[in-house]
Order: sequence, then structure tokens, then C-alpha cells
Amino acid sequence: MAKKYIFMTGGVVSSLGKGLASASIGMLLEAQGLKVAMMKLDPYLNVDPGTMNPFQHGEVYVTDDGAETDLDLGHYYRFTNSPLSKASNATSGQIYETVIKQERHGDYLGNTVQVIPHVTDEIKKRIDQCAHQEKGIDVVLVEIGGTVGDIESQPFLEAIRQLRQERPEDCLNAHMTYVPFLKAAGEVKTKPTQHAVQQLQRMGIFPDLILCRSEDPLEKEVKDKIALFCNVAKEAVVEQVDMKETIYKLPLTMVEQKLDKQLCSLLNLKCKRTHISPWEKMIHTLSHPKKTVKVGLVGKYIQHQDAYKSVVEALCHGGIAHGVKVEVCGYDAEQTEAIDGCDGYLIPGGFGERGFEGKVRVATYCRENNIPYFGICLGMQVLVVEFARSVLGLKKANSTEMDSDTPDPIISLLTEQEDVTNLGGTMRLGSYPCTLLPKSKAYAAYKEKKITERHRHRYEFNNAYKEECEEKGLLVSGTYEFLCEIAELKNHPWMLGVQFHPEFQSKPIAPHPLFSAFVGAMLHG
Repeated sequence: MAKKYIFMTGGVVSSLGKGLASASIGMLLEAQGLKVAMMKLDPYLNVDPGTMNPFQHGEVYVTDDGAETDLDLGHYYRFTNSPLSKASNATSGQIYETVIKQERHGDYLGNTVQVIPHVTDEIKKRIDQCAHQEKGIDVVLVEIGGTVGDIESQPFLEAIRQLRQERPEDCLNAHMTYVPFLKAAGEVKTKPTQHAVQQLQRMGIFPDLILCRSEDPLEKEVKDKIALFCNVAKEAVVEQVDMKETIYKLPLTMVEQKLDKQLCSLLNLKCKRTHISPWEKMIHTLSHPKKTVKVGLVGKYIQHQDAYKSVVEALCHGGIAHGVKVEVCGYDAEQTEAIDGCDGYLIPGGFGERGFEGKVRVATYCRENNIPYFGICLGMQVLVVEFARSVLGLKKANSTEMDSDTPDPIISLLTEQEDVTNLGGTMRLGSYPCTLLPKSKAYAAYKEKKITERHRHRYEFNNAYKEECEEKGLLVSGTYEFLCEIAELKNHPWMLGVQFHPEFQSKPIAPHPLFSAFVGAMLHG
């Protein structure tokens, strides 16, 4: 069978949920027995999102091979079994950087280098690399970031227009738009969708499916009007109503509208019955919690809902494992004077000294009151610094990231990081093995001695303090070679920190062991 390609574009406004829709479609295709590869093309000129402000871009997702990518790859991981790697995300910055390097090298033999064909050829090459990163991939689902009409996205749209022309039987375009309800007029307006589709058509791309994001279900007359003016079949207009309870219901609403059958028909694939019973069982558990636990999430970017997206989702998954709802309460790390009232506290990854001392106060509060504490990356370093100050009596102990002149650098820069000047893509990135100590909280969670987790950091626990720490009750329960990967307190119900990012490997139907253990500790604390 020839490989099939689905291109997801967006119109009217950004942040419509193309990533979730793409992930849900990928899940439905996998339920048909197909192997799917997901890809995100981002129009911005940054080479990767690694140095971008979380307020602007949200979290940075990390793959096993160390790629710093768009957060939508997190959605792809949680919904599908797609391989995710450096081939799964490309930015305009990466594309242009490659083209310019090839021009400098003389690869174009003196030809004038242009957007068409050189940039568009490089885009198509990246799509092809995604399609062949593993054997047996049947369908490649490519999400184009941004909104149709944006100047920076035009080369990507031209590239998929060319692919559709080259392989008309194997390509499908799903276009996502916004259908607003105007309170003043008291009616739903289809004109923004019409204009968005016309903009796409002017680029030479004619959508096969139109996914309509709206606050409430659309009347049949509205969908029929969109079909008529946008030149698609009536059944090809699919509602994407706001998921007020949980985003994980989205694939079920797609099946209700028979989108799975439409996808197979449009791509000339045999359609089977869509079996997603494990997902339906998970939704039932999520919708009928036995009780609620409250988690305090302490960070610098609490105001941005996507800055800690994978962490929040992984906490939800941990709740699913116990049949409970996890309510996440955000606390600004610079304002941690009044944080009581939660069943447990989580400090996620981060960079820089702003809010660091506030996070240390939270660790002190949890240690002294036997409240479950989960530290991720910087959160683990916070646990260690607090322990050194309060238990070892090293009052000025710190990370050299926060205080380069600290007399007790219990957290310090990796040796290989000392001469690094470029910030992008230079941290310890990607998947590393970790060996766990038996009779530890970490081992009790994983129930295996060897694990593998993904990293994104520059600073590490300083082993010069290991013996002193362990004498006073801090256990290094997970290691990679000589490096501390997991630290936990022996005489505490559940106070544990990890140098890696476990949230990147949690799924709603396969909750991460540490998040499940953290929720369990809150339930029994």
C-alpha cells in the first residue's frame, strides 16, 4: 500500500486545537490497524523552541533522541503510538538553516536559491524523512502550525500543494476553522470559515474535510451552509465543540460523526470497526471519580496554561490510575507565603533564579509537615538545596545557577557544559538509562531496576556532598553512571525528586509510575 498523507491546516485564528484534533485523528487511524507517524511543521524562524519564553510558546517537549520540540508532540504521544523523533518536528528556522548551509557548501551548483523550489523541496524532504523514520508507516499526519494567511506559513502550504499535485490519490487536507457565536446578533456566523477556506483555495489547496471549532453544537443548517460555500460534502463538515469536561473525549465525538469512516473513504482505505474500548474505559473512570485530591503546582509561568501542559496531564493520568480526580492549583513561585490547603505539592522544571527561594520554602513546608512532595528537574534540585540548608546546616548551600559564588555548590554545572556559549540544543537532552536502588520509593513506584527517562537540563547534583547527605537521611535512589537521577528522603512519607522529565512519558491509558505513586501518597497521607 502506498503511504497516505493527511495535512492539517488552520484558519480564522490560532490556538484552535489543531494538535489535539491531529492526535485524535491519528488515534482513530491506529484503531483501523494502521501505523501512523505524526509531524508538526512550525513557521517561526527559531531553529527550535528550546530558547523560547514559555509565556509565548508553552512547554518544550523532548523526544528520546534529544529533539526539543513543539508541545503538540506531547498530544501526539498521549493519544497515539506514533514514533516521535527529530524527524517529527521542523521549523522554518531549521529549513532555512539547512538550505543556506547547502548553498554555502555549493550544493546548488551556482543556481539562484529561491523559496520555490529549494525551500519547498527541503520541506518535502523533511516530510519524507518522517514517513521513513521507521518501517511499515502507513499514514503520515502533518500539522501545519499557524493560520492560513500568515506570511511565514506560505512555503509550507506551497509544499503540501505540490505533494497533493504529485500524489492526488494519497493526500487529504483537513482544515480547521472557528465558527463564532455573536451574542449581539444572537446567531452563529459562518463567514470567517468561508473566508479562511477561500484563502486556502487561493493557495491552490482545496480542503476535503472542514473541522469547525465552536463553543456549542452547530445546527444542521449552519453545517450545510458551510458545505455549500466551501465546496465540500455535507458529511465532511465535522463539529469540534469545546471539550468542557476533558479533552480525551474528542476521539469519541469524532467516531460519533463517523469521521473514521470518512478518512478511510477519502484515502481509499478499507474501513474496519473502530475499537477504542480501553480509551472508553479510561473516559468512564475519568468521568466517575471516587474523590478529589488537590495538588499545588508551584512555578514561574502559572498564568500560561500550556507552560506545564505535560505535567498537568500526567497528574490527571495519575488520578486515573486511582480512580480519583486531581485538582491542580497553581501557585506563583514568587508568592509562596500562603500555600497550605493542598494534599501535595509539585515543583516542575524551570530555569533562572526568579522564584527559586519561594520553591525552597515550599520544600521546607512539605518536609517539616510530612506532606507529599514531587520535584521534577529543578524541583529535584530545590529538594536537595533545601535539605542541605535545613538538615546539613549549610545555610548558604545553593545551585551555581542561582549563586555562582556559593560556598556550598550542592548543585553545579556539568563539566561538559562549562565552555558552552550557544544556548539552543546544548543541554543534556533526550533519553538516558537509570538504575534504581531496591527498597526505595522510586523502586516501589517503577517495580523494576532499570528504567529510561528523558532529560533537559545543564546542572547536576554535586557528588562531593553525597556521603554527608545520605548520612542525614537523603537517599540517592536512582543513578546514571555517577550522576544522581533520583533523590528521596528516607524518613518522609513521600518526598522525591527526579532530574529527568517523567511527564513526557505518561499516557491516560498508561499513567507514569511516579505520578501514580505521587497521587497514591496524597490519598494515603
